[in-house]
Amino acid sequence: MKTRREILMTGALLSAASALPRKAFAVSPRAAPLAAPWRRFEVVTRLEIAAPAGRSQAWIPLAGFQASEWTRPENDTWITNGASATLVDDPRYGAKMLHVIWDDGTGSPSVEVTSRFSARDRATDLAAPNAQPISAAEKSLYLSETSYIPTTGAAKALSDKITAGADGEIAKVRAIYEWMVENTFRRAATRGCGEGDVAAMLKANDFGGKCADLNGLFVSLVRAAGIPARDIYGVRVAPSKLGYKSLGANTANITKSQHCRSEVYFSDLGWVAMDPADVRKVMLEETPEGLPLNDEKVIAARKMLFGAWEGNWLAYNTAHDLALPGSQGPAIGFLMYPQVETAAGRLDCLSPETVRYSITASEI
Repeated sequence: MKTRREILMTGALLSAASALPRKAFAVSPRAAPLAAPWRRFEVVTRLEIAAPAGRSQAWIPLAGFQASEWTRPENDTWITNGASATLVDDPRYGAKMLHVIWDDGTGSPSVEVTSRFSARDRATDLAAPNAQPISAAEKSLYLSETSYIPTTGAAKALSDKITAGADGEIAKVRAIYEWMVENTFRRAATRGCGEGDVAAMLKANDFGGKCADLNGLFVSLVRAAGIPARDIYGVRVAPSKLGYKSLGANTANITKSQHCRSEVYFSDLGWVAMDPADVRKVMLEETPEGLPLNDEKVIAARKMLFGAWEGNWLAYNTAHDLALPGSQGPAIGFLMYPQVETAAGRLDCLSPETVRYSITASEI
């Protein structure tokens, strides 16, 4: 039997999705968020170092983020010719990774990691208070600045300008969300998911990029307004059931399907799903010619992604400024791709000539 909260959350996502054109909306009652059974997925990451030099290391992000209502990591297994393979949890954010070390002289260093997890759609009825307190430490963590996510200076000035006259948490976040949709853009030429360097974006007054950039900017502006927010870094694992080609992984090969989403913490509601970057993705990629803001599918996505998202996605972690254990290189802005380091230094994780990896997903 569904609880009252499950019914409220189900209604929220179905209401948002009902604005989709009928021909594009194909969710059966059984697929209703939280009313449907959990979906289980298996994700396999295969990595090979093309040009090993001396002692080599790799760090593979794992299904480590857990939220009992919508995502549950299960287990990780691996096969490698490395000298050691260690599960590591980052002490600050809890980011989970596999750290593999290969000795000098290892031929064709490689590792294959299999992760299983369960997920389901989520949605929050913003008119139904359901307080879920978080600790002072967690609140402080997701209000703090990072090297890429400023909360003072230009970020604070822009946040104050956007939220001027807005009364209350939801109104302020709504103002920032709508500003993001109307004033940012998805830049197709951006490598990967972008660098997420919001400080540089603000300095250049350049509000284009991909999900790490745009949702990073959103998080920065919300934190600057005094409201906890965070990016969750992950990868899409299945097609969208809401009729959006651009909001899902449409093949079993998800090597280039990384995506970060955002959450905002409301004192009366707990953590709530947000994704303004995906609204801009719909506008740029849903059709070859692109879609305007007033297109039906854009309007529906814009409504839905303020408070809801589909469970076709694996959540890795929320980490920023992450020091990779055992690394001789600098901290990384976020962990969403496998990272590799040899005696020659940190390799470019987006360069297939040096770091060969593939990621596949299947529903089980």
